[in-house]
Amino acid sequence: MLARMTLALIVLLNVLTLAACRMQRAPNADQPLSAAQARQELQNLYEGLQKAHYDLYARRPREQYDALYRQMREQLNAPIALPALRRELQRFTAFGNIAHARIDPPAADWEAYRVAGGKAFALSFRVVGTRVYIMENYSGMDGVAVGDEVLSIDGVDALAWLSRFRTWVSADNDYLAYTQLENALPMLVWWSDLDAESYRIEIKKADQTRQQYQVPARSRTEFQAALSAQPQRFELDWNARIARMESQGVAYLRPGPFYDNRPEATNVWDPSGFKAFVDDAFRNFIAQDAKAVLIDLRNNPGGDNSFSDPLIAWFATEDFRFTNQFDIRVSEAAIASNAKRLQAADDDSTSTRLAQAYAGKALGSEVNFPIPWIAPRSEVRFRNAVYLLINRHSYSNTVVVAAIAQDYGFATLLGEETSDLASTYGASEKFTLPETGIEVTFPKAQILRPNGNPAPRGVIPDIAMQEPVAASAEDLVLKQALQLVASRSEKP
Repeated sequence: MLARMTLALIVLLNVLTLAACRMQRAPNADQPLSAAQARQELQNLYEGLQKAHYDLYARRPREQYDALYRQMREQLNAPIALPALRRELQRFTAFGNIAHARIDPPAADWEAYRVAGGKAFALSFRVVGTRVYIMENYSGMDGVAVGDEVLSIDGVDALAWLSRFRTWVSADNDYLAYTQLENALPMLVWWSDLDAESYRIEIKKADQTRQQYQVPARSRTEFQAALSAQPQRFELDWNARIARMESQGVAYLRPGPFYDNRPEATNVWDPSGFKAFVDDAFRNFIAQDAKAVLIDLRNNPGGDNSFSDPLIAWFATEDFRFTNQFDIRVSEAAIASNAKRLQAADDDSTSTRLAQAYAGKALGSEVNFPIPWIAPRSEVRFRNAVYLLINRHSYSNTVVVAAIAQDYGFATLLGEETSDLASTYGASEKFTLPETGIEVTFPKAQILRPNGNPAPRGVIPDIAMQEPVAASAEDLVLKQALQLVASRSEKP
């Protein structure tokens, strides 16, 4: 379960609906907190992060963090509602620019608001360089289309308007932050108290003409109606498992998430069904004399390396592991979180090994957690060319797979740079703030990709393929990738 623990990344709106049914509001959530309580909770947060976070000041110097702390203490000078305080505490946590240090948005409140007919910002944006494009259009307005460039919102430059919400997103860099905002923007606009009845949007069409629209906020029902009225366009099924032969001797494998996603699954971390699917796929590819295999990891949410390691073993040429350095900072919060898992009688050998690693170690010290090597398949394995197709929405353990394949030279990578990092501060745990009951997620470890490069970047493909923003009825990226693999396979 190690990769699942280390690189789990929140993709905000994708999980909010599922999380909402499980999340409980803090006691007396409707009762404002006093200024003294708010300041105390800010102090609890800062002290907790300093003690538990692997390196709170990795991307922000302590002087800047201290200055923000003093400024926020001065501003917390009156009673404040819990949702507003939660937002401020997340702003403080996100200031460190570490994706795995965060306070989750109030999912239950957002869900209740939407169920009750609450209206929300009806567009989603994609940032490409310094330009902003419409990625999803739920407005139902003629003239506004996916792929249009957004120039301004309510008279504010589009990127500057969007960057307001960056302060509430925990992310190591802007690319990761804006990728999260692709799905989270309507909720964050609501959370920011900047929501309005409508928004003045200036856009630039493909023919370079500029137009302005007053785009109204929409209810969930109106979101769905607007989406159903749009022309049919291709959307990746992140949950699908597909294995087939394409033309010109190219095999195509879409393994799906690295956990058991079957509705009837009783243990989502049992890899036996996944391994059987992968084994059958590669044996069939070999039997049909596949010249190359394209493994499609786009929009893959990740999972656990007990699933991905057997996949890689089919085309690995030497022993491998997902990191050569996994260092953990020992803290009371990390020890307590691990103890809870053990008390829950979770059959988790990783938690047992962590408890052994913590034993006798001083708080604040670091321990190296050994990662075992994985051997290639000793019997039949795939010996021809392998390509991995990735994009900005390849997350978590999927990034591990891509980094292993690239760093060991097992495969050629195609597509977009992943927004999730190849080397990260992760292995997330949680502690609870005493005044509000708010849970704070923190990274207890530093995990470096196999080649040891600590740069806060995703996996950069060997051959770049830009994903189109504009709507299309077919999978243009896959079509291009298959053509490229086929052409390279034909060369002597």
